[in-house]
Amino acid sequence: MTADLPIADSQIDDRLLAEVALSRSEYGLLVEKLGRQPTLVELAMTGAMWSEHCGYKSSKPLLKLFPTTGPRVIQGPGENAGVLDIGEGLALVMKIESHNHPSAVEPYQGAATGVGGIIRDIFTMGARPIALLNSLRFGLPDVGRTSYLLNGVVAGIGGYGNCIGIPTVGGEVYFAAPYADNPLVNAMCAGVARQEEIILAAASGVGNSLMLVGADTGRDGIHGATFASDVLAQDNEQKRPAVQVGNPFLEKLLLEACLELAKTDHIVGMQDLGAAGLTSSSVECASRGGAGVILHTDRVSRRESGMTAYEVMLSESQERMLIVVKRGREAAVKAICDRWDLHSDIVGEVTDDGLVRIVDAGREVAAIPAHILTDEVPVYQRPSRRPAYLDAEAAFDLAAALPRDPDYSAALLRLLAQPNLRSKGSIYHQYDHTIQSNTVLPPGQGDAAVVRLKDWGSQAALAFSTDCNSVYCYLDPYRGGQLAVAEAARNVVCVGATPLAVTDCLNFGSPENPEVFYQFEQAVHGLADACRSLDIPVISGNVSLYNETSGVAVYPTPVVGMAGLLPDASKAISLGLKHAGHQIVLLGLQRPSEGDGLGGSEYATMLLGQPHGRPASLDAAHEANLYKCYLKAAAAGYIHAGHDCSEGGVAVTLSEMCVGGGLGAEVWAGYLFDESDYCTATSVLFGEWAGRILCEVSNDDLRPFVDLCSEFDISIYNIGEVTAAPRLQVRSFDDPQGDSRLLDLSLADLHQAYGDI
Repeated sequence: MTADLPIADSQIDDRLLAEVALSRSEYGLLVEKLGRQPTLVELAMTGAMWSEHCGYKSSKPLLKLFPTTGPRVIQGPGENAGVLDIGEGLALVMKIESHNHPSAVEPYQGAATGVGGIIRDIFTMGARPIALLNSLRFGLPDVGRTSYLLNGVVAGIGGYGNCIGIPTVGGEVYFAAPYADNPLVNAMCAGVARQEEIILAAASGVGNSLMLVGADTGRDGIHGATFASDVLAQDNEQKRPAVQVGNPFLEKLLLEACLELAKTDHIVGMQDLGAAGLTSSSVECASRGGAGVILHTDRVSRRESGMTAYEVMLSESQERMLIVVKRGREAAVKAICDRWDLHSDIVGEVTDDGLVRIVDAGREVAAIPAHILTDEVPVYQRPSRRPAYLDAEAAFDLAAALPRDPDYSAALLRLLAQPNLRSKGSIYHQYDHTIQSNTVLPPGQGDAAVVRLKDWGSQAALAFSTDCNSVYCYLDPYRGGQLAVAEAARNVVCVGATPLAVTDCLNFGSPENPEVFYQFEQAVHGLADACRSLDIPVISGNVSLYNETSGVAVYPTPVVGMAGLLPDASKAISLGLKHAGHQIVLLGLQRPSEGDGLGGSEYATMLLGQPHGRPASLDAAHEANLYKCYLKAAAAGYIHAGHDCSEGGVAVTLSEMCVGGGLGAEVWAGYLFDESDYCTATSVLFGEWAGRILCEVSNDDLRPFVDLCSEFDISIYNIGEVTAAPRLQVRSFDDPQGDSRLLDLSLADLHQAYGDI
């Protein structure tokens, strides 16, 4: 085929369409919109931009359900990252994205380049990255490739983040069988900028130059966007060329150069080269600016010989930035790039015709309207069908399936040792969370990470959390979506921060499967309703579909990245117990609205071998009042330690507070609930439902705290006290003042089961 000539219809075969990931009908639609046959480069660019990864063709209608505005929102979805006003003239910039398919094929580079890509999304907005988080899912430990994938992904995250000098401050790691061949690797980054220094990615100003800065272009990552928009197969190893290769040291130079450029008057905008490389960056810049662009691929510096315009436009080589430079300022921009030892090429300019023109050695190989590639992506209304298993799980009789009176001490030790609950210290200790010297609460010490803003002259701090219980989402996608938002917000609240906004990463199987699409739409409805009820906008995000192999889809996993604001970094609240003699109180809901809180619980899953039942519902109005009450108590100094009561229930939450503080606790279960068929000792100890926080409060502050809870109509139960004796003891219902105990374990026992923080 000749690159600058339209492809003859007879040359369009299934192999070619599969290569560019276009269906026969989508090809016909492209021809109709162009009014002619496309060139090979135009076909490839359309395949990339119309892919699920770039075009959101199965998810766009649902994403409109999210609340995206608010008094603090400066920039919502549609840019490289969302932007919030955090006061004092400062802006928070944040985003989360997936790198799932690449990590399944090449875990180290897949995870590393996922980190590199999300960092570029932040500094391309003119913000300095201050924190990295992640959300990871793998198959069951010691089964198949799990160990290989886990070790590679963790090493890739640490290798890139540690080298570039951005602290990895938080995240989550879960294990379940459906992720065996489809690990999920979601990377989140947050940055801070002066509000006047925020840069948007729009090509404007006819005659302004397009400058490509950073790494030379190679063949790595070609068709990466389309690779991420298809199900995985057993021949994953053959797809290694679609995985990019990262260089954190080069990205550090690119970061500093771009931040320096953002402070000048030399540039109009910046756009990083992520999925679909030069194609997406040039097309998105043109579309956002309502302009056209012309790109000369022969001016792009390459590290491999013989590359075609097709390959240059689709390459996803890392550490590259497309910068829109004001006409006449090219030398000044090049001087800054030179000072940071970065290569820079003027590869094109802004035009006024709305076309994305690609020229190679004087031949025009593409001339396609930008709006066709962005605004006119085909959108599909996928069929949706409720899976039959959901009704079966809703009716599942957990009370009959679970033992009535287990050995609670043995059960707790076994529960603490479960892969999803056990300390993840062996993982996060591979990440540098101290670099930049702003981390107040590092991994393991609080429900959310806390990062101070002293470098911007502020005494405030930001809190960050990533959360999603995918088992809840599997058993009830709507409730699971709601609960993901609520737990992320509650974790931020527990450290003393007010929730500000959400960035989400929606990980699901093939949307062409009606049952998977049902999970997707219900989870989105749950997320949207919870965000609206809690008045927390969604400012950015990512959709990752086709996470399945051989017909086995991952659990629905809508990961929520939450940001919060603390007025005073020194008042951040950790989870470890602090002072013997202080009181332990349970704040929040006495019991779930239905059931016993064991549906989808870690306790039930541990005993039954797989998840069963239905998770408890969310009382959003109560949840909102709980946040207000806790934050007012935190501001008053009443709370010495706080911990969200979630997976594993009260027993696990207490254990983590004891281990975190090196102190014991004596608790009276009878002060929590009365014994009944509805709430057994098992549900009291291990039941999981939203709307509860365990707090350590001094004796002097207990009375005013109770009065404050009354003001917000929040229940508070004084259930015990912190002890110097290194034991966790929970007395039974029958004899709360006697020697009968449901639980009696030493701190050493808890440590051995849970692991090191």
